[in-house]
Amino acid sequence: MALTESSVKPAPRNRAKFFIGGLLIIAAIVYLIFTSTQASAQYFLTVDELNQKGVDVNGREIRVSGAVIGDTIQYDAQNLKLTFEVAHVPGDNAVIEAQGGLAEVLHQAVIDPTRSRIKVEYNGVMPDLLRNEAQAIMTGRMNENGVFVAQELLLKCPTKYEEAVPEQAEGG
Repeated sequence: MALTESSVKPAPRNRAKFFIGGLLIIAAIVYLIFTSTQASAQYFLTVDELNQKGVDVNGREIRVSGAVIGDTIQYDAQNLKLTFEVAHVPGDNAVIEAQGGLAEVLHQAVIDPTRSRIKVEYNGVMPDLLRNEAQAIMTGRMNENGVFVAQELLLKCPTKYEEAVPEQAEGG
């Protein structure tokens, strides 16, 4: 049986199909990477930015960061309802470092009565790290009354970790 040219080389039509199919697969992969990156890279608003946007953000899911004002924490254990206020802290890490680090920035935010603040409501168990001068990172929505209703509440307490670091360094 002799090999002919048509049996060795794929037809030009078949090459075009493979090329187009390959392009479609690459486009689908790029699209999936782009959309998953966009979904996971949610932008954090500061309290000032949230207040500036006003009613434009009502009902939209957003993520906000601020300093917990300890005197405002109220928890109803029967109904698992938590309310507190957060004060504005800068969103730029370079600014935070220039102002003395996160612990100092949170402290200054809490003691400054002129800082922008928002009221937060959260339904669920009160987190152990919820205390004065903790950084709250909240995902939720602003309601029509200007209250941020959080579905997710993450807390950072930098003073707790800063105190632990020297002990770890000395002990090791």
